[in-house]
Amino acid sequence: FFLMAGSMAAPSVGWAGSHAARVAVGNLWCVGRNYLKHAAELDNVIPEQPMIFLKASSSLRPLAAGLLAHAHEEFHHEAELVLLVGSHVPLGGLPRERLLESVRGVGLGLDLTRRGLQNELKQAGHPWLMAKSFAGAAPVSNFVSDFDLGAIEFSLSVNGERRQYARVSDMIFDVPTILAYLASSHELLPGDLIFTGTPEGVGPLRKGDRFCLAFERGALGTFEGQL
Repeated sequence: FFLMAGSMAAPSVGWAGSHAARVAVGNLWCVGRNYLKHAAELDNVIPEQPMIFLKASSSLRPLAAGLLAHAHEEFHHEAELVLLVGSHVPLGGLPRERLLESVRGVGLGLDLTRRGLQNELKQAGHPWLMAKSFAGAAPVSNFVSDFDLGAIEFSLSVNGERRQYARVSDMIFDVPTILAYLASSHELLPGDLIFTGTPEGVGPLRKGDRFCLAFERGALGTFEGQL
């Protein structure tokens, strides 16, 4: 799935049930606070426009294995629908229907968060990149190319216990809005990944925990992993 760390090659993602060529990964865009109940559970203000941050591409890892910085710490899991950009979106964007056509595949991933450090950095008024971007901070599944974006529902279970469940229709900012907002300031490039936000139910995850990310509707795929 990934070209492994240490190979000196750029990270890449693959396709579920397919031997099609891997896709080299570019930017890792992330959307914060995109589900109302998640914002509420962390006592965060509801954003008026998409709240965007980035992870380093070296944060990527496959679900089952890979490098993990700060492995002794307890992380928070944030299960998310991940979009794979398949075609160039120019600065300034495209009509809504053409924006949707730029999404080549969908997968599921975890936005691992060092919550204690994030809270400390936020309280100090400092950027919180180091709480979100580190080796292993972005475990991502294989991608699927057959999907109904508006109908997608997905879940996360940890050690056999369901922790998170989401309907894409419950997003504060839908996918075209996210794409248009990003394209208002940046070009989107083939191979960019977009983490679209997490629903309520975030909680602790430690090295060795087993987890399962699954599409419940709108796409097919069940993906097992271990931190």
